[in-house]
Amino acid sequence: MYRSINVGMLGAGNVGATFAEFLLSRAPEIQDINGLDLRLTRIAVRDAGRKRPGLPDALLTEDVKAVTDADDIDVVVEVMGGIEPARSYVLAALRAGKPVVTANKELIAKHGPELYAAADATGVDLFFETAAVASVPILRLLRESFLGEDITSVLGIVNGTSNYMLTRMSEEGLAYDEVLRQAQEAGYAEPDPTNDVSGADAASKLAILASLAFKRAIAVDDVEREGIEGLEREDFEIAERFGYVIKSVAKADVFGTTGTGEREVGVQVFPALVDRNHPLANVRSTFNAVFLRGSAAGDQMFYGHGAGRLPSASALLGDLVTAADHVRRGTHRAVPLGSPAVLRPTELLAHPHYLKLDVADAPGVLSEVTGVLGRHGVSIRSITQEEGASRARVVFITHRTPEGAMRKAVEELRGLDRVLGIGGMLRIVEA
Repeated sequence: MYRSINVGMLGAGNVGATFAEFLLSRAPEIQDINGLDLRLTRIAVRDAGRKRPGLPDALLTEDVKAVTDADDIDVVVEVMGGIEPARSYVLAALRAGKPVVTANKELIAKHGPELYAAADATGVDLFFETAAVASVPILRLLRESFLGEDITSVLGIVNGTSNYMLTRMSEEGLAYDEVLRQAQEAGYAEPDPTNDVSGADAASKLAILASLAFKRAIAVDDVEREGIEGLEREDFEIAERFGYVIKSVAKADVFGTTGTGEREVGVQVFPALVDRNHPLANVRSTFNAVFLRGSAAGDQMFYGHGAGRLPSASALLGDLVTAADHVRRGTHRAVPLGSPAVLRPTELLAHPHYLKLDVADAPGVLSEVTGVLGRHGVSIRSITQEEGASRARVVFITHRTPEGAMRKAVEELRGLDRVLGIGGMLRIVEA
């Protein structure tokens, strides 16, 4: 059955313009395959007079309501970015009974439950595959294929910029400032890279992934984040010697047994030493991957391009086709969320740790340091010591230790006269 579906867009920046051209080129084949006649009808932009190569001028308007409220628009695609006015426009479209497809991770991570409720109230779809790992269809799997699965862990590399930088630092021995400059020159990092290198971008994506995986509302502000800015070249050399690579990982876990009441959730983004035998260790350059663990399904990993104009356009079009098909059938798919997640305090989250110290090269120093660690319940798995002229470099690998205990131990170590410097403390992800 053929059915014309009129598509309105909000925004036509880099991703939006690419998507519009992609839709115009792919629409005839989509119609041939499943009978959906997708017609790009109107695009709301700030300046309709500015030429946009590949987009007919007749499609452009500065009247947002001509997209969000117009009777002749069936589905709205939001590619503006940011929180406001995107949130107001998406709510207006949903309340007008129009399904929305969005690429806006910040919006979904911060206001998802409000938007999901608005979509359900009028019985329309809200799809946002592009907001997590772009062309990797992980959210569709969580919303559909794994809806009945008890997912207990989400572990991912979900920011291509930081992964590109860490790959270059690891494989070529580049310093942080140099690899950041090269990433900016190559277009992988923004002039202001804060969102990527601080873990903020990954935190938004993890909030979305964990919400759908655990069926509990998790906001971006619930995610503790730590960036890659403090990593030193020596950390990569030490990691290599111990059989690890350094990655910025997004990690979410459920604690407790299903069916025994409300379980706790821990959500974090941080740079970590990842065992070379772990599948994520081989995710290089700008690629992303998400590793899921399910009670019944076991371990699953999903890998692909997590950003970029064409991968994002592909994911947007996939969502649009599904939304349009639901319009044709008169149905929609709700976002499967229960009550807000109960968060486990960060100080109780446990990991093995890597700790690097510079200490005075004198008798009894190592005993003094291990005594502090022992008092805080930090169990040491291995110690490596390198002698210097007047100081020694000591690297500890610990067994699983709660973060609160590690932080208290490090704070006490800072107060020791013969501890000359604490070079870094990183969590470890084992295979």
